[in-house]
Amino acid sequence: MYIMGISCFYHDSSACIIKDGQIIAAVEQERFSRKKHDNTFPYEAVQYCLKEAGITINEVDQIAFYEKPLLKFERVLFQHFESFPKSYFTFIQALPSWINEKTRIPRLVRKKLKYKGDIAFIQHHMAHAGSCFLISPYDKAAVLTIDGVGEWTTTSYGYAEGNEITLYKHIEFPHSIGLLYSTITAYLGFSVNNSEYKVMGLSAFGNMDRKTNQYYHKLLKTIEIKDDGSFFMDMSYFVYHYKGRMPSKKLCDLLGGPVLKRNSEMKERHKDIAAAVQLVTEDILTKILNFLYKETKCENVVIAGGVALNSVYNGKILRNSPFKRVWIQPNASDGGTSLGAVYYLYNTVFKNKRNFVFDSAYLGPQYSDEEIKKMLDDKKIKYTYIKEDKEFIKTIAKLIYDNNIVGWFYGRMEWGPRALGARSILSNACNRDMQAILNLKVKHREKFRPFAPVVCDDDASTYFECDEPIPEATEYMLMVYPIRKKYHEVIPAVTHVDGSGRLQVIKREKNPRYYDLIKEFGRLSKVPILINTSFNIRGEPIVCTPYEAYRCMMGTGIDYLTLNNFIIKRDDNPQDMWDSESLADD
Repeated sequence: MYIMGISCFYHDSSACIIKDGQIIAAVEQERFSRKKHDNTFPYEAVQYCLKEAGITINEVDQIAFYEKPLLKFERVLFQHFESFPKSYFTFIQALPSWINEKTRIPRLVRKKLKYKGDIAFIQHHMAHAGSCFLISPYDKAAVLTIDGVGEWTTTSYGYAEGNEITLYKHIEFPHSIGLLYSTITAYLGFSVNNSEYKVMGLSAFGNMDRKTNQYYHKLLKTIEIKDDGSFFMDMSYFVYHYKGRMPSKKLCDLLGGPVLKRNSEMKERHKDIAAAVQLVTEDILTKILNFLYKETKCENVVIAGGVALNSVYNGKILRNSPFKRVWIQPNASDGGTSLGAVYYLYNTVFKNKRNFVFDSAYLGPQYSDEEIKKMLDDKKIKYTYIKEDKEFIKTIAKLIYDNNIVGWFYGRMEWGPRALGARSILSNACNRDMQAILNLKVKHREKFRPFAPVVCDDDASTYFECDEPIPEATEYMLMVYPIRKKYHEVIPAVTHVDGSGRLQVIKREKNPRYYDLIKEFGRLSKVPILINTSFNIRGEPIVCTPYEAYRCMMGTGIDYLTLNNFIIKRDDNPQDMWDSESLADD
């Protein structure tokens, strides 16, 4: 049985396909369209999945869609009618897309894909729950899903065992911690549904003391938090339920000034506001998790939804709650709901026994040596080819040790925003200047942004104060942990201002080539840790094809590019056609 999963029309459209419960392929539409967080119908993603499965669309037995469009439209109508006439212009602008596309999914799918089979619609938060439980390593677990909003639900929690998931507590729109975080993201001059992680990184520069951060106490005026983690927002401070923007004048007045203009300099006040929203989020999550443990008495917890990408809090889950084990799916936001919808349909609706545990995020396109060589030769790109893997690894490790920045491209592309190791930019974590170099010359982004360390599983506890055993979510760069103080000056390029690092932990059986490179660098430097950041620049999705990787190198300060066992040196190839500024638009 083949089942295709699809999510689209909000943000991070994606598609995936399984056969008899085993995943074949999963990919976000943005990787093909090159439009970051692309929300359009994922046609190219679907075609890739079909190609990887070796079938045509009408050999798919069922398509699972990640939400119930009519239920969502009911909520949209309600929120606008309740706020009328203030919501009039926003409603008029939104209505055509609902009439033409969002409420006509069956017709749209059949038209775009020429599909004749059945389509199942899975509630949004149940798709999130399926994505984090049904493919987890646990037979039973407490379940938390938390994001901006699905149809009506913004937060749900419950219990799952075997094939069954019960979400017995719900918080509904407009009360949403995800939308609160997005409102502050907009207030600080960043883009919503794109830059919340920037606020999370900025929070470390602010005052994280609940007693003395005045903005924390001001934000608490906007939201009432109960002992069980449920919360109710004072909607007089917000306008997202009826306008196409987020911060209200009342909220701006509360925070002491207007919305920050894009790319403006961050003052201490703004850093403290970022810290405040992070603290409020952590308060709510801690109360929810403690209540959830009390209700379920289960030592396992699984989490999904956009808020599950808050890696700063994820590293505190086991310290702040009685849970012993946590599992977070690498594509925890809406991109991962296509996968959750598929498995909910296969395991829960069709009652097939669970026979798959998610253990690798490498589910996207890959390219053979023949395909890469043809591209290089056709473009007249100069390169070196090293056939033997050991010699290749030693060569690249030495380049990084000599402070070169390397674009790393090998194997199948990753599923999720931070499950790196196949499309990564790698450099020397021991070089104090490397963070500034990468932000300025490679990523073209804000100077405060930190970079992540990648470390092998047998070295992680030496350098980081991480949970034991180390959660699987660290493979997908979803956990921030303190770096042991004696190593702050040893790996300054990956030590954030608060002494933390968002580490990626690699097991050799999952990615032997990547693991061996880190170990070889360690033999040279005595520190088996690399800087690892996604292979893209600000405003662009992670590269998918070899040519996109080459283009990214030539438009930035990346020194070398590896494509499988091919090595391309930037300085060996003409650069006059590459304008780095044109590639840096956000």
